[in-house]
Amino acid sequence: MKHIEIINEMMANDFFSQWLGIKIIKQEIGSCKLSLIIKKEMLNGFGIAHGGITYSLADSALAFASNSKGIKSVSIETSISHIESLHENDEITAEVFCETETKKLGHYRIKIYFSNEPNLIVALFNGTVYKTSKPW
Repeated sequence: MKHIEIINEMMANDFFSQWLGIKIIKQEIGSCKLSLIIKKEMLNGFGIAHGGITYSLADSALAFASNSKGIKSVSIETSISHIESLHENDEITAEVFCETETKKLGHYRIKIYFSNEPNLIVALFNGTVYKTSKPW
């Protein structure tokens, strides 16, 4: 199965990512770019985006990128640093790259930024995945 087919199949069955309004911008082996627009329903009591929104966007990017290599992979450790506040109608993009990998593990870094200002980082996410023995 090709990487584009894997990501498209994952997205077709990922109802949470669909509910968030995540759009696939770019798909490559071991990498992808996703975006979403902050909706009113995503705001917390302070009137800014809930931290779980950027976390969820990055988590989806991690899943798509790590699985695009053809082996079913699952996250085993993740962390995020929130840098900028987000408001209703802000559009953000998550871009993921594999930094290192072994036969069983992969470490990915996800940069989240304002879609119209790629140099203005919103959050940084790190994720480690375990590569199962199951091919796509």
